[in-house]
Amino acid sequence: MKRIVIFASGSGTNAENLIEFFQDRETGSVVQLLTNNPHAKVLDRAKRLKVSALSFNKIAYTETDDVLHILRNAKPDLIVLAGFLWLFPKNILIEFSNKVINLHPALLPKYGGKGMYGMNVHDAVVANKETETGITIHYVNEHYDEGAIIFQSKCAVLETDSAQDVADKIHELEMAHFPEVVESLL
Repeated sequence: MKRIVIFASGSGTNAENLIEFFQDRETGSVVQLLTNNPHAKVLDRAKRLKVSALSFNKIAYTETDDVLHILRNAKPDLIVLAGFLWLFPKNILIEFSNKVINLHPALLPKYGGKGMYGMNVHDAVVANKETETGITIHYVNEHYDEGAIIFQSKCAVLETDSAQDVADKIHELEMAHFPEVVESLL
């Protein structure tokens, strides 16, 4: 069975969806959840779903190999960023080359880069009067949202849609497609 490690920073609905999806699968299992936010709701979700979860600080992540050592011990076949907001460090990307993916709430290359996450993306999509948006699942490299695209799914943006309406549509796409794409990569 393949091993999945999830990185998340916030409430963790996508992490929860992945954990639940793989609970009864033979293809893979979520073995670890890591977060940079010791107060993130995702920690409660992991605890409820009986997945080991740890939080770390910026020093452990960028100035030491502490997080890399955690990953080495977890032996992941795939590292999945599900609402994780920090740029991924080079030492982990080198060791786990082509094994780190991210879910982005827009059709990259549009609305990617530093600061483009969550409602920031949806606000920009509505402000720019886009007629469509969607999700992108991509490999992670040393730059925000610039890795090779694995999968995209689109939805319409209506003239009457608010940023929250767009967020709701994106969330539906994430719930429907993210676990299946992760499973296909295993």
